[in-house]
Amino acid sequence: MNIVLIGFMGTGKSAVGKRLAERLNRPFLELDRIIEEREGCSIAEIFERRGEAHFRRMERAAVHVAAQLPDVVIATGGGAALDDENVKALKATGILVCLTATPEVIRERVGDVRTRPLLSGAADPLAEIKRLLAARAPRYALADHIVDASHLSVDDVVESVVRLVTRGA
Repeated sequence: MNIVLIGFMGTGKSAVGKRLAERLNRPFLELDRIIEEREGCSIAEIFERRGEAHFRRMERAAVHVAAQLPDVVIATGGGAALDDENVKALKATGILVCLTATPEVIRERVGDVRTRPLLSGAADPLAEIKRLLAARAPRYALADHIVDASHLSVDDVVESVVRLVTRGA
């Protein structure tokens, strides 16, 4: 089974995914990086030049390819779980682990909001983070496991994920 990390931006999906893949000796796929490589520009530039709908189509295609690979660790973008087709494809071959963090921790980790398309135009980025988290909460709740990464190191989150996904295996 694949291990799929979902959750909001700034929760540690990329850092945890990379370290988790190393720990389990599995390939690591970071879907946003794959999309950036295919498009030849950053996610922010894709949103600006082609729009969110184009990005979501690219994301769906990347999800379907990644979900077919065996025994990989996948870090999705923060909005991947909003699409029913993505969730279905990822759950068919993987265990979904949602990484969470408090809005304040996310705001601190995100840093320069100009690099984050969903926050770049917000007058109050923290308020926008809270709004988006509330709207996405039901989708993130579809995960098989949830790990609050607010105050844990990357290694601690990796250990939590390993314990959760190997329980009963």
